[in-house]
Amino acid sequence: MRIRGRVVSKKRLTVYVLGGSIVLFLLIQAVPYGRDHTNPPTTQEPTWNSAQTRAFAVDACFDCHSNQTKWPWYTNVAPMSWLAESDVKGGRSTLNFSEWNKPQDTGVDDIVESVRNGSMPPWFYSIMPNHKSARLSKAEKDAFAAGLAATLASSPPRGGGGG
Repeated sequence: MRIRGRVVSKKRLTVYVLGGSIVLFLLIQAVPYGRDHTNPPTTQEPTWNSAQTRAFAVDACFDCHSNQTKWPWYTNVAPMSWLAESDVKGGRSTLNFSEWNKPQDTGVDDIVESVRNGSMPPWFYSIMPNHKSARLSKAEKDAFAAGLAATLASSPPRGGGGG
């Protein structure tokens, strides 16, 4: 392969690419976004229909949809820190189980349907080793969806925007 008129061996090219990747990885660590891992206080939760429904929500939803996020070690390393921060901000602004007294940006049917159809929790969340409890079986999804429907029927979210 030729670079600037010189022939470069595959071994040397591999060293350049690997070295450049390491330098780039170290440089992106200086970007400050994604490292503010403070959790705001919980102001109000829904009135859960059962402890089991809340446990399902804690396991499958709370890391992105509450102020009780657990921040694993890899959320301190870019670019994973950027992705985690973005997911948590987006999740909390759409639905926040810790700020039930504030308007939520989603409706009851959407919440229950996202559990039923498997779009929540997202596949990439469920595959992480420390999120094994978010891998719900079909029976668990059905029980969680039914519990959510009952919870939200008696304690519906306030509409009108994210929190």
